[in-house]
Amino acid sequence: MVKRSRPRHIALTPSAPLLVIFCLSLVIGGIVTVRSTGHAATPYAANRIDAADIPRIPHPPRPGADASYGSLTQDCGRNEKGHYNADNMVTSPGLVGGAHHTHEYVGNVSTDARSTDRSLAAAATTCAGGDLSPYYWPVLRRLDRKGADRHAHGGGSDGNTGEILPPASVKIEFLGNPVAKVVPMPRFLRLVTGDPVAATTNDERVRAQWGCTGRPDRAGRHYPRCPAGSGPTRTLEFPSCWNGLHTDSPDHRAHAVFPAPSGLCPPATFPVPRLRVTLAYRLPHGVPYAIDSFPEQKRHPKTDHAFFVNVMPEQRLARIARCVNEGRRCGPR
Repeated sequence: MVKRSRPRHIALTPSAPLLVIFCLSLVIGGIVTVRSTGHAATPYAANRIDAADIPRIPHPPRPGADASYGSLTQDCGRNEKGHYNADNMVTSPGLVGGAHHTHEYVGNVSTDARSTDRSLAAAATTCAGGDLSPYYWPVLRRLDRKGADRHAHGGGSDGNTGEILPPASVKIEFLGNPVAKVVPMPRFLRLVTGDPVAATTNDERVRAQWGCTGRPDRAGRHYPRCPAGSGPTRTLEFPSCWNGLHTDSPDHRAHAVFPAPSGLCPPATFPVPRLRVTLAYRLPHGVPYAIDSFPEQKRHPKTDHAFFVNVMPEQRLARIARCVNEGRRCGPR
């Protein structure tokens, strides 16, 4: 027969209640500290990966006889003037603060919720070569510091805490198609890449490509833990198969879609120069970071996204297509 042990009674000494209160204060204090730095609202630990574990990028398809393999690199700066807002002129036109997170811009200096084709065409730009287009994406923040907008809409009041981290470099490229020649983009074409609500839906539209500087052959959907001397990168690749009719559509996607992995565009669409934006950051080793997002998306890395509105003169659009189709490497001017 198994003997049942009697419950042991622990006698509390006069100092024991103080010890319990002290321990509880440490736990509560730790929770408060985490919330104040923004870590509690960020699934950072569950969505980061060591640099060595980032997947390798698949090899591009072999160019065919009709491939357009040239490129044009555009210079639009790094947002040195600090153009930020919580607007989105493509998906929420006229609605100030409609993004509920902060976007960063290069290119057209006037872009906000009230922007129109006409207002953009009359504004100044940070881009070379007469490119008045806005290029924009959610900001990246370092979570070990408090942001200047910690009480502002789009910032801390929407759960996007931390100090905005400006990119060390912004590379904008227009590339070709591996199986066909491209046609020029139409003026005022709107393009979107990525899915800002991917954390609560599915991965169908996810385009997030996170990596580390010095490792261009690797990219994935997690925040990378980059080695000392290397910082995170974001590669934002846009759709490049246009329906030939419209510069926008009700969902802002149906008029311009992504090609198949082979590079082939779907029927009734035409390849246009493929826009790629690569952002690189300098960050002290081990410092946590996260992008801005809608509050319910909790700053998940796979919600990364970006927008582009084409406000280039017709002659520049034709020049980009020629550079790409002729296999040349062209600069911004």
